[in-house]
Amino acid sequence: MEPQKEERALRDPARPPGASRFRTPNEEQREGGAAPEAAALGAELDDASADGLWELPVEPAERRPECSRCSRPQKVCLCPFLPVHPLHISTYLYIIQHPAEENKVLRTVPLLAACLPQDKCKVKIGRRFSEERDPELSTVCRKSGTLILYPGAEAANLEEFILDSPVYPSTIIIIDGTWSQAKDIFHKNSLFRLPKQVN
Repeated sequence: MEPQKEERALRDPARPPGASRFRTPNEEQREGGAAPEAAALGAELDDASADGLWELPVEPAERRPECSRCSRPQKVCLCPFLPVHPLHISTYLYIIQHPAEENKVLRTVPLLAACLPQDKCKVKIGRRFSEERDPELSTVCRKSGTLILYPGAEAANLEEFILDSPVYPSTIIIIDGTWSQAKDIFHKNSLFRLPKQVN
């Protein structure tokens, strides 16, 4: 092999000797070719097409129609699988729901509320609760028949507690959230440490 051909083959081993090589626009630009003009023309075309986007009408996103009972989209309504009439229960339920849970896809709290009489299930949404802001919840937390469902070293087994207790619990408080959200709500609200803790 001649020295010049051998040198070319070493520089570009993927290209056989004598084959023409396509140059990229960057290479042409470096070599002083016509790439800058083509690039400028392409940029102008891109700008022109992007400007047209601003003139397109913007339609507000429509929410899917929701079922008024289970709060799920009507296409995936679960009401046919829920009790036709509210379940008769003697215990009141207070659901303390973290705000981030309110719009979750599963929406289990509305499903629970749909199965129970309205006066037996109350949902309170928030992170912080106080005696001043929530006198009703404060009164409930101070009642001897109120339990809070939250695991921990101090928590009694709910079934055993009910069997051993002479008084059936009148109210159960349930915290709805992820573990970290529930922990935050429980530990940063002194009201929730007043009731008997069960798991």
